[in-house]
Amino acid sequence: MSEYCRVGPDHVQLTYRSWGDPNSAPSPVVLLHGLGGDTSTWDDVAPTLAAGRRVFSYDARGHGRSDRPGTYSFELMRDDLLGFLDALELPRVDLVGHSMGGVVSYLFAMAHPDRVGRVVLEETPPPFPRPDVVVPERPADAETLPYDWKAVAAIRAQVRTPPATWLASLPDIEAPTLVIAGGPDSQVPQDRIADMAAAMPPATLITIDAGHLVHTMRPDDFVAAVADHLDG
Repeated sequence: MSEYCRVGPDHVQLTYRSWGDPNSAPSPVVLLHGLGGDTSTWDDVAPTLAAGRRVFSYDARGHGRSDRPGTYSFELMRDDLLGFLDALELPRVDLVGHSMGGVVSYLFAMAHPDRVGRVVLEETPPPFPRPDVVVPERPADAETLPYDWKAVAAIRAQVRTPPATWLASLPDIEAPTLVIAGGPDSQVPQDRIADMAAAMPPATLITIDAGHLVHTMRPDDFVAAVADHLDG
């Protein structure tokens, strides 16, 4: 069952779902999906992760059933996450982010270290320039897509040319972090994922050969690795 909350100065409405016992002792976990996705991308793993802990996921701005305000950036999504935690009165959480959601996770961990326990970055674009990333033209069927095309253009542009401050701030992340790479079938440069992990003192890197969608293609292995990290 989906619920709703409003966040930030522009009062963006986010649609979210939750799993697990509200009275569970461990820190709640927030799952952050990738570009073009929504909360349903976690259906294969959220119920299992929710054994013994509370799990939340929401549709990012411009995605799924959340609002489409027309303005998008990783920084705005980072601030939306803060608004989400405040709206649900979650003082401290663990974060699991896939791709776009991983960038939101590490930016949040940089900005709000007191609100984060542990972090998992799954197939997350590292903060290095990516001239191979194309910002495509608006498609003819843009109005029928389950996400706002403007979000795709804005996010891909930042993946292509990330601010230099992101890389410079990686060593400042305090949260123990698990970095999950998808192996040679992924379109994300695996050597750069390794470089990102090496720049984060509390990070551990593992590879699960599944391509970019590790949690979809190998959900059991993904959950086992994530649960072990969160329980660490």
